[in-house]
Amino acid sequence: MHDTVTIHGNLGGEPVKNTTTAGASVVNFRVACSSGYWDRRTGSWVDTGTSWYDVAAFRQLADHAKASLHSGDPVIITGSLRLKEWESNGRRGMSAEITAESIGHDLRRGTSAFVRTPRAPMQALPTHGRGEQSSFTDESRPPSYAQSEEEQVEDGLPDVPVTDAERDGWDAAGLEARDVDSYSDESGDVALAAR
Repeated sequence: MHDTVTIHGNLGGEPVKNTTTAGASVVNFRVACSSGYWDRRTGSWVDTGTSWYDVAAFRQLADHAKASLHSGDPVIITGSLRLKEWESNGRRGMSAEITAESIGHDLRRGTSAFVRTPRAPMQALPTHGRGEQSSFTDESRPPSYAQSEEEQVEDGLPDVPVTDAERDGWDAAGLEARDVDSYSDESGDVALAAR
């Protein structure tokens, strides 16, 4: 069973970082999700149980989780849930595992400070799976990309209009429109190249 779920709870210990056989980072930790209610008659909190989840995060999310999370931190996690049966020493049970897609601190319970990590410089971007990457220079740019002086940006590089698909690719690569040249070659394929 693989369902997308969101949980909120507290880390049950320090995240443990390892590396997969393919060389990708992985971080594992457990999250306790307690439920209960405030009993007005007694004026106290009534605990109705705790569910434990094993959480795994991979690649960049794993690196960020290891650097950001500590035992006891209140967190919100969204990911794919998988229920697994287990048997050990004559005992049987069910475990709930979540492969995290996003992790954050639960800001209902405190504050947090976000620090953006620098992105590695890009050499070139793919052509969205269609053909070779274009290598036009300003001089060899097709006439359809000729621009007036009003269309030039401050640094003298062309301000090429972009499609939604190109913007999505740039967002995923951490680039802005000023960081990327976009050209259409003879076959109509759009190619992107980092400046």
